[in-house]
Amino acid sequence: MGTAITEHLEMRSQQPAVLPLRAVELPTPLPRIEGGFSTILADPPWRFTNRTGKVAPEHRRLDRYSTMTLDDICSLGVTQIAAKNAHLYLWVPNALLPEGIKVMEAWGFRYVSNIVWAKRRKDGGPDGRGVGFYFRNVTELLLFGVRGSMRTLPPARSQVNMIETRKREHSRKPDEQYDLIEACSPGPFLEMFARYPQDGWTAWGDEATDDVAPRGRTHRGYGGGELETLPHLDPHVRIPEGVAERLGEVLREHYESGLSIRQLAAATGFSIARVRALLEKAGASHRGRGRIARNPGDKTQLQLLERRSKYNAESAVAE
Repeated sequence: MGTAITEHLEMRSQQPAVLPLRAVELPTPLPRIEGGFSTILADPPWRFTNRTGKVAPEHRRLDRYSTMTLDDICSLGVTQIAAKNAHLYLWVPNALLPEGIKVMEAWGFRYVSNIVWAKRRKDGGPDGRGVGFYFRNVTELLLFGVRGSMRTLPPARSQVNMIETRKREHSRKPDEQYDLIEACSPGPFLEMFARYPQDGWTAWGDEATDDVAPRGRTHRGYGGGELETLPHLDPHVRIPEGVAERLGEVLREHYESGLSIRQLAAATGFSIARVRALLEKAGASHRGRGRIARNPGDKTQLQLLERRSKYNAESAVAE
């Protein structure tokens, strides 16, 4: 028995050592300007406990990005480059919310509020292709913190704390964040761990320069783009041909997934006759009365369909 164990250990010692997931690289010094940055946006490469799993960000097979420990992120010295009165927008995964608060405090900011990124499908419903051990995540948090004393700008008074967009490359955050931040907080602006530098912003990170291609693949269905939601249309409003075709496609998708014409009419506010006409234009095959599709519509589908587009009847007619 002892001989067998010894031989096994000798064989193990001859096998090549397991390499770390990625080489650890020291970050470059943070940029500095006179007076400091008034607004800082940061998307740290958070390190999860399970670094060897198939979705670990730094796994060699996935070629996504290198990560940092919580202590390394906290010790970046943001207090030295931020203005006396400043705002911080800090991206944090749902599972690492406590760590996000610690980083915010270590950087000299106090937590005030947050903005929720709701990841949507093309039809406007929740994109359930996320991951999570307890729930399937379809949101991500952008924590908002303040250093010193500085209110948000006037446009923020009417800004809701939610961004609803479709997903893109792994870990890429919505481009809509820049317009929102610029409208609500003053410059100069710094983006930490930047991957796609923006005009008017100072970018810092190992993928922030134009000569470095950001890691992260665009998988099928994650190409971004506008949401396809239904507009509000008053009765008897004539629908332009192009708009009618788009509406028909959206209605057809829900109809073929199980919703009835009556349910579609109730959810959209369209008449039954209008729903039938739009479905016919989209080439949908009508089911006979009393027939139920293979995947009958449920309450969740109806709630998704009831969402209205940001454009109104006038904009639809204008097309």
